[in-house]
Amino acid sequence: MNFKNKECLLNFIGFLFLVAQCLSMVEGEVHYYEFVLAEKNFTKLCNTTSKLVVNDSIPGPVIRVHKGDTVYVNVHNQGYYGVTIHWHGVKQPRNPWSDGPEYITQCPIEPGSNFTYEVIFSTEEGTLWWHAHSDWTRAYVYGAIVILPTIGTTYPFPKPDDEDIIILGSLYNGNLEAELDYDLLYGNELPHSIGYTINGEPGDFGPCSKETTYRRVVDHGKTYLLRLVNSVVAANMFFAIAEHNFTIVGMDASYIKPITTSYILISAGQTMDILLTANQTLGHYYIAARQFWSQEADLNNFDQFNVTAIIEYRGNYTIPLSPSFPSTLPSYKDITAAMKYSTLFRSLASKDHPVNVPLNITTRMYITVSMAKIECKNTTCMATGEEIIIATSVNNISWTNPVPIDILLAYYRNISGVYTTDFPDQPLYYYNFTSSELPDSLEIADLGTKVKVLNYNEAVEIVFQGTNILGAGYHPMHLHGHSFYVVGSGYGNYNNEADPKNFNLVDPVAVNTFGVPKNGWVAIRFVANNPGVWFWHCHVDRHMTWGMAAVFIVKNGGTTETSIRKPPPHLPPCNVPLKSRVQNNDGSDGKENQTIFI
Repeated sequence: MNFKNKECLLNFIGFLFLVAQCLSMVEGEVHYYEFVLAEKNFTKLCNTTSKLVVNDSIPGPVIRVHKGDTVYVNVHNQGYYGVTIHWHGVKQPRNPWSDGPEYITQCPIEPGSNFTYEVIFSTEEGTLWWHAHSDWTRAYVYGAIVILPTIGTTYPFPKPDDEDIIILGSLYNGNLEAELDYDLLYGNELPHSIGYTINGEPGDFGPCSKETTYRRVVDHGKTYLLRLVNSVVAANMFFAIAEHNFTIVGMDASYIKPITTSYILISAGQTMDILLTANQTLGHYYIAARQFWSQEADLNNFDQFNVTAIIEYRGNYTIPLSPSFPSTLPSYKDITAAMKYSTLFRSLASKDHPVNVPLNITTRMYITVSMAKIECKNTTCMATGEEIIIATSVNNISWTNPVPIDILLAYYRNISGVYTTDFPDQPLYYYNFTSSELPDSLEIADLGTKVKVLNYNEAVEIVFQGTNILGAGYHPMHLHGHSFYVVGSGYGNYNNEADPKNFNLVDPVAVNTFGVPKNGWVAIRFVANNPGVWFWHCHVDRHMTWGMAAVFIVKNGGTTETSIRKPPPHLPPCNVPLKSRVQNNDGSDGKENQTIFI
């Protein structure tokens, strides 16, 4: 054997050793997926438009794993603009590099390139989902994640006879990305959907849609596990099944004490596991969902589409002219029906599924979530009139992405001028947050890329306080990299003396997304035990895009096992977008196509 062949053999043996070493570090099985992002024509509601999708389908592929597995997803971008993918609810221990939010933990995967995500599952069990996390590309780039119990274990409820996935989605007119860019540039209202979908289809009440309505055949007497995902871009949804009750047994890949109900409210970004027993008269029954509209009660210019699918019983019977529609589905503005869901959920809190609520809090934060306005002179927008544009804020800070580099890389490599570490623990002003009469001066927010730095293992309590600035709404807040316990909620202004006395510290639900009630508050607790850079934001994308977001940086612990892993070798390079929407807070002039080599 010549020297060159020996060298090749040694390199190959070395490669195998590295692969074996990596696999030995992984608990559970390893899975591989290929995602190809490309434009494809779809005809929905009588209109044919091109949409960016994964593997030619809406929804995209289902990822199936067992608890503790690892997945490698090679994402090939054959579309026209940069995209990232987020693995919603997956904690990704020590691995923020594969979390996915654009300009937070990575720069976009540019057209014609690819990037392989390493998705590490740990404590999650149940249903989660994946979606694009760059602008509003997630409108059609999404899919379910099914996390089965560890091999050799089972569900904490009787095993269902079968299961199905129900994903709620959105439909938009025309070129959504172009319209979004235009609206942001000129300070306009952001796009509104024209309809909703169940598993990619609008259902019987949409024009040109009856032939493709999603149908599920069931057998009388059998029980089905429905994995419900709300991937709707900008709406919280009421959901019901005609003449059937069902039992919620899981939420955000965590088991809960069973709740039997005739309808649910599922917030944008949430997932639920539902047991449905087919125990009604043989026939056809609608599954239906509609938006819960929580903003101004006198407004009606919102998407009032009723999306449907059909439960079909197997057997011999006369097929009805039309399926039965759920009479229990609340109306669009039924605030009473929505309020019910603030206090229902409890963790299972069993021996096999314990809770560990932090009791000795070391960091307390009181964060207002508000509609707001920003002065156009502080942005690159081209708004007309009073030069004031609509925005949202948290503690009076309206988030702006730090293009042309992501925060994680800047933090890891100690690059200055990208962000500041002065996100406030308290609101800038204290006032009657839920008053119906508030001065106009409270509307103006400041732009900023401000982060909150947490020590490793910090015990954190956050009270999110809704406000009535420019009208109150319902805000589902989502935290990356962690789940959190919802220890309390209420209406009106939070009282830091009386309200903590009623906190549930025994069996609070553990979730990654939970709604702040309209004109109310929600209190959460978590332990910052996952080092890295972690985005948190309202999962109504309209509000997130306007600035209802910020970042936690969790510092490394004292060991390798409690520190951020090294970055993967081929991160997507960072390029300034052709039109920088907001000036960087370090005064960067945003030169086009300037590359940062990493």
